Amino acid sequence: MEKEEKRHNLKGRRKFLYQVGQCALLAAGYSCFAPLKVQASNFALFDPLARNTRKAGKVRLLFALHRLKQDQPDWPNVGFDFEPIIKKYMEILKKRIPEYDFLVSLASDPEETSKIIENDKDNNIIGYIVFQLNCWNRVLQPAVETGLPVLYVDFQYGGSGGFLVYTASYLRQNVGNFGFIPSSNPAHLIEAARCFLKLGRGGKQVNFSSLVKEVRVKNTPARTQTLIFPDYLELISAEETIEKMKQTRLLLFRDDKGGETSEIAGIKVLNLPFSLLNEAWRQANRQEAEEIARGWWLRASLVHQVRFSELVNSAAMYLGMRKLLHDYQAMGITINCLGGFYGGHIHAYPCLGFHELNNQGLVGACEADVRSAVTMITFNLMTGGRPGYISDPVIDVARRQIIYAHCVASNRVFGPEGPANPVEILTHSEDRQGASVRSIMPAGYLTTSLEMDAGRKQILMHQAVAVGNSFDDRACRTKLVAEPVGDLEKLFTFWDLWGWHRVTFYGDLKAAVYQLAEKMGWEVVEEA
Repeated sequence: MEKEEKRHNLKGRRKFLYQVGQCALLAAGYSCFAPLKVQASNFALFDPLARNTRKAGKVRLLFALHRLKQDQPDWPNVGFDFEPIIKKYMEILKKRIPEYDFLVSLASDPEETSKIIENDKDNNIIGYIVFQLNCWNRVLQPAVETGLPVLYVDFQYGGSGGFLVYTASYLRQNVGNFGFIPSSNPAHLIEAARCFLKLGRGGKQVNFSSLVKEVRVKNTPARTQTLIFPDYLELISAEETIEKMKQTRLLLFRDDKGGETSEIAGIKVLNLPFSLLNEAWRQANRQEAEEIARGWWLRASLVHQVRFSELVNSAAMYLGMRKLLHDYQAMGITINCLGGFYGGHIHAYPCLGFHELNNQGLVGACEADVRSAVTMITFNLMTGGRPGYISDPVIDVARRQIIYAHCVASNRVFGPEGPANPVEILTHSEDRQGASVRSIMPAGYLTTSLEMDAGRKQILMHQAVAVGNSFDDRACRTKLVAEPVGDLEKLFTFWDLWGWHRVTFYGDLKAAVYQLAEKMGWEVVEEA
């Protein structure tokens, strides 16, 4: 039986290698992918164009991911099959750039990548193309350290977090052998990859980064959204906002220990244990929870793969959070949601509860992100209740767009008294469990995205015009699509310092941000 299983596994692996034309052999322990040397003649089996083409050199393709079929919660989502994605990239590259020999490897961490690079010493590699398929696998870094040219590719809604953070770091260091391309158009990948041909075999002395930047900038279109609908904001003064912040509390549930109360930008942060939150959920009135769940069900334009019992569970969590806000006289709550749920400390997802709180002019913030929660509270106070939307942004140069993606969002973007936009109820995206929301937000309005950092005494800001919503099944459920105002190239430069999250508000808050920063003695950093 054991021999038969091994024979079956080997047959499956050979089939995949034949399909992509290169290798990705599973090493011991299943977590490691090791390179397999493939002769140039093997490409003729996969691509007839390769037979009579004089090769300009060998390029190693590195695919950064956890597993070929994803077995853990992360972008794009659990269960995602990367094999068709890898095959597609291979087919495009080999057909459009037959001048190269492409050697293929999959890696999940720096150690695996270093082994691949060590084995490449006899391969005369002229450069690397690194595809970030999952967010945080550090496969890129050892490739850049070789000094050979490296083209970094974002698999959008898959590896975009690591892509933005790692890219910003190399831009800050002005690394000449690093080029990057975040585009939904495969033709842009091909054009960027052809920059290797411009280097020749002595490519170390040429600034590869500049060559790829020329391709990226040339293929970034001008802004198309020139019509912006009027949006009448009623703002309180910076002085009044600061006074209200001093009277405001935020509840933080980071772990099962809790901690001391702190103060951030005048806002008191109460660090409480998971057990307190879980007990509030447990004691919530289930009949009242059913009534709330029924209201969510009826108001949603779509409920997909979420049972009514899960909505009742989410409603009980909402009731528990609302009681804690009342008991502690707090305006906002932020929870280490997945850490609490996967650790067995809490037993319901707070996504719909956050959604409901944000619709009411309160604050529900994801991932125990205190900085973003403080940002949400501050400008909620200033705008009379407009909700901030925490997101994991994605940038697409092909359309000159930024996509703000997350599984929690309000559907009253103009405040509790404003109109409600359509909302759908779906599972939490990365793990396909629980219940979360897709808020289909209005287009044609100016938005302002912010992060406040008390340690730096800075407010990070960019603006964009909402142009629609993405319904791609990969990554988070809500995806607000917008066209950035300003310099898109500059928008790649701050993610390593500020992290991936941004908080987006509908409305032109630029002048108000500057006024608040001046009164607080802080600085405004415009990232676009």
